[in-house]
Amino acid sequence: MPDNPTKVFADHRELLFSIVYNMLGSVADTEDVLQEAWLSWASRDQSRIENPRAYLVRIAVNQALAQQSALRRRREAYVGPWLPEPLVASAGDVADGSEEVLRAESVSMAMLVVLETLSPLERAVFILHEVFAYAHTEIADMIDRSPSAVRQLAHRARGHVQARRPRHHVDPRVQRQVTERFVAAAFGGDLDALMEMLAPQVTLWSDGGGRSNVASPRPVKGRATRSPGSSSPAPPNRPRASTSSTGTSTATRPRWSFARNAPFAVMVVDLTPDGEQVRDIYVVSNPDKLSRIPEGPERSG
Repeated sequence: MPDNPTKVFADHRELLFSIVYNMLGSVADTEDVLQEAWLSWASRDQSRIENPRAYLVRIAVNQALAQQSALRRRREAYVGPWLPEPLVASAGDVADGSEEVLRAESVSMAMLVVLETLSPLERAVFILHEVFAYAHTEIADMIDRSPSAVRQLAHRARGHVQARRPRHHVDPRVQRQVTERFVAAAFGGDLDALMEMLAPQVTLWSDGGGRSNVASPRPVKGRATRSPGSSSPAPPNRPRASTSSTGTSTATRPRWSFARNAPFAVMVVDLTPDGEQVRDIYVVSNPDKLSRIPEGPERSG
């Protein structure tokens, strides 16, 4: 049996973080859940826990489910569209390889937005089964439901997601090329090039939490929307775009920008299934959601 509770928890922390973040879409709340999971783990008699991984996932999932009620109340009072908090790895994460694991097990921002429309249990089952490949019987033990109930939850969740977010795969090279052209057109003021890249029903989602002058109070649909780089008054210094590696499905790599060396916004571009046009633009400029991006000069991830 494990004789070092701290090491065992540390060995599973990235897995727990990925599961809980995908359930909640908030880094701060994910950290709170992991703290509760650690306290529960540390207080238990380790000799009585036969499968530490299963135990830790179970308590983290249930703590995340308990957190959902408070989160939903908070989001009902939120000003404007609510978007998941962007995941941006530190240099240390990149160096030790943990970012790669976490990113590989995190769904795109576009998918997280769809998952917000599921019930907490449906979302938990979808994440555990579709993303982390847990069997229905394993999930049933985690959330104290019968396997048949879990299968029903999984069926409803999968149908709901498929109707709103069919899964497609775009070559990563195509993703990068299209995104680079979009960023150049949007921040370079080339309106003709920008219009060519936007799908007819493109939607701009901007999350400022009522604290940013570049955010719209509601999603803006259609090509009539202006460039994310020119839709509102400019910050004191022109934002500089930088990149971070993440993203799955047709979602491209997030771009963050800085003004006066402080984080200004994070933008994620989502492509059409053929990878030729942009169908969704997600811009997060709420300072509370950018606080974990280190201040400093332009960086490339």
